[in-house]
Amino acid sequence: MAHEFWVFGYGSLLWNPGFAPVVTRPAVLRGYQRSFCMWSVHHRGTPELPGLVLALDRSERDQCLGLMLKVADKEASSVLSELRRRELVSDAYREIKVTAERLDGGGTLSALTYIVDRDHRQYCCLTLKQQAQIIAKATGGRGANSDYLEKTVSRLNELGIGDSDLDSLLREVRLLKASSEP
Repeated sequence: MAHEFWVFGYGSLLWNPGFAPVVTRPAVLRGYQRSFCMWSVHHRGTPELPGLVLALDRSERDQCLGLMLKVADKEASSVLSELRRRELVSDAYREIKVTAERLDGGGTLSALTYIVDRDHRQYCCLTLKQQAQIIAKATGGRGANSDYLEKTVSRLNELGIGDSDLDSLLREVRLLKASSEP
């Protein structure tokens, strides 16, 4: 039997994995938090007006609810190449193996995921208000930063694993965008 290839998704991989998972499982990854702690100068912002993207940030007391995505054996090599092209575009993420717990009580699964490199220049630590001000305005090669947030919150809620911090952030971004419309 071939080695199973799973990916732990916590941001855009939830709603746009770039491949068709053969199985998905909601899971929790302990010791990390999902956070808008990475400047985006490619996908959701530009060097002149950076946006923010989600990253897993090490935090011993926290946990991140996400989705385990199983890659078809015959697609493993191409999916890995595409994930690396997409996620490692600026080396702000580090690719690691993690063990996540299935939320259905089915034990643990080992998966590939991407965590933020705190020493990278794209790492940041901003207040919710600062994040909202950036996300409301930024746009990059893959679209508006606010769309990224909207799609992530929507998918988390569809999965029944909503994130109250992201819900609050989305409310703030919507208020900022509404107040800036003519």
